Amino acid sequence: MPETRYTHTAIALHWLMALLLIVLFSLGLYMSDLPVSPQKLKLYSWHKWAGVSAFLLVLLRLAWRIGHRPPDLPAAMPGWQKTAAQGLHHLLYLLMIAIPLSGWLMSSAKGFQTVYFGIIPLPDLLQKNKELGELLELVHSSLNFTLAGLVVAHIAAALKHHLLDRDDVLARMLPLLTRNR
Repeated sequence: MPETRYTHTAIALHWLMALLLIVLFSLGLYMSDLPVSPQKLKLYSWHKWAGVSAFLLVLLRLAWRIGHRPPDLPAAMPGWQKTAAQGLHHLLYLLMIAIPLSGWLMSSAKGFQTVYFGIIPLPDLLQKNKELGELLELVHSSLNFTLAGLVVAHIAAALKHHLLDRDDVLARMLPLLTRNR
């Protein structure tokens, strides 16, 4: 009989990443409009640390996913929905990789080295270039808002499956949720 739930590790990685992305997005929105101050610089450092952590976590998630096939979607689900779900997941993973990389590139181009947890200096990926830094800031911001929109679509689809279709799609990822039958 095929597995109908994600592994405990996949569930933990999913929710840890979800929490981290919410914190990163919220912090990014908050800090971007602050005037230059020691507090703003501290928040930017924390944002970078969390961004590097998110990047490492998504690599771990991908490695886990490669070795552990997700449960099959319900047989009654239309093919176009299965294709859409697969495409959305691919886009989410792509953005979870592209966003921290764009932030790292932006920091490099703006001349601000990323020092992980204030201890491990990461190499600058680009030479300082003000115009490129501003362009990468726009790219980083746009990718984040795109991710936010896709996360809303992801949540809406999960709720639709649970509340309207009454299938097990949401229960596969929520450890305490009972299946609909």
